[in-house]
Amino acid sequence: MRRLVTLGRAPYRETLALMREVHARVAAGTDPDTWIVVEHDPVVTLGRNAKTSSLRLSPQQLAERNVDFFAVERGGDATFHGPGQVVVYPIVRLARFREVVPFVSALERSAVAALASFGIAGHPRAEHRGVYVGDAAICAVGLSVKAMTTLHGLALNVSTQLDYDRLIDPCGTPQFGITSISHELGRPVSWEQGCATILAALEAEFSFEFAREAATR
Repeated sequence: MRRLVTLGRAPYRETLALMREVHARVAAGTDPDTWIVVEHDPVVTLGRNAKTSSLRLSPQQLAERNVDFFAVERGGDATFHGPGQVVVYPIVRLARFREVVPFVSALERSAVAALASFGIAGHPRAEHRGVYVGDAAICAVGLSVKAMTTLHGLALNVSTQLDYDRLIDPCGTPQFGITSISHELGRPVSWEQGCATILAALEAEFSFEFAREAATR
């Protein structure tokens, strides 16, 4: 069974604590693979490979703008999460470490398929994980693997405000722009539409159906 926990809108701190609790249980074999889907309040996260130069503002300056800040264990560089962005955290037990890269690639293919359903041509980049439309990033992907179990995941810009590159160099790649589904289509697309589309694409890519439940918090 693949359990899907839907949090709705939730602060990053609360979600991070839940993700780590669930990870411990999945890694121990007491919980099934669990995927968490959430929309975050504004937050900047810095991955373990991040360059501090990717932050354009200090954590104190971010706080003054009501943007939280966390350094976390995932791969990748600086990432912004905020309203209008669908964030999916797969907490999945892997049989072998060599499955990590194919798993990341499957997440990217899922995002490409979700974009295609909107008529948007997305593509991954060999040198920078994630999904892009032309040279603009539309979906960030960054994982951590502990005890052969994944945590963290992907963030798809649906109707996200696209001025967050004033806070960070997204994914440490200032040479690339950022975009969203709404921006590409020139019309509003709701978080709910984006969420339903990426979840359907994940089910198709991984050949399973989610057992859906709401979180008790």
